[in-house]
Amino acid sequence: MTTVRTPPDWPATEEQARAVQDELRGRVVLDEPGPPPGTGRVTGVDVAYDDEHDVVAAAAVVLDATSLEVVAEATAVGRISFPYVPGLLAFREIPTVLAALDALTCPPGLVVCDGYGLAHPRRFGLASHLGVLTGLPTIGVAKNPFTFTYDDPGTARGSTAPLLAGTEEVGRALRTRAAVKPVFVSVGHRVGLDNACAHTLALTPEYRLPETTRRADALCRRALREATP
Repeated sequence: MTTVRTPPDWPATEEQARAVQDELRGRVVLDEPGPPPGTGRVTGVDVAYDDEHDVVAAAAVVLDATSLEVVAEATAVGRISFPYVPGLLAFREIPTVLAALDALTCPPGLVVCDGYGLAHPRRFGLASHLGVLTGLPTIGVAKNPFTFTYDDPGTARGSTAPLLAGTEEVGRALRTRAAVKPVFVSVGHRVGLDNACAHTLALTPEYRLPETTRRADALCRRALREATP
């Protein structure tokens, strides 16, 4: 487990954080398809908080994209680096997530975030932020649609419907299990939306949520328990 210190130049105010988003948002790459689903490696990242003790734990779990077997995993624990502000949650998570990724013993390949990429009020959620900082292909797979609207997709696995901000498609509602609530997929960095949905389906052979998210969630929760009284 890696212990993380908040970088000395990390934003301390909402104004500073939004300025960073504005600066980095223009670096998001949207014209690459991304790696083919079911090939190489795919990594899930997730975080868990203990606000009472001001602690955040991050986990990165690398899976073989074909077999979905664990190849490598790493955790990092640090102080919460930013107050809770909707739309700025990445600033609470990025330092520990980066430390967990850096501690991996192999390249992560595609990174799947439990959250949003372009499906974000400022079009720069955690998946986009993390992708720009690392240069890695990233996608966001969220449990709920945030503030966006969508029509219910068909009941069959693989059915989709646009996730909309007005008339702008910022992601897709994707049915990963027949007749089960969809997940909400958005592009992060260096991956197209069709490919992001295909990766999500490849990562959900049994459950609603991707195996990357399920395994990273369990690992970061365990790391948090071990790090707090």
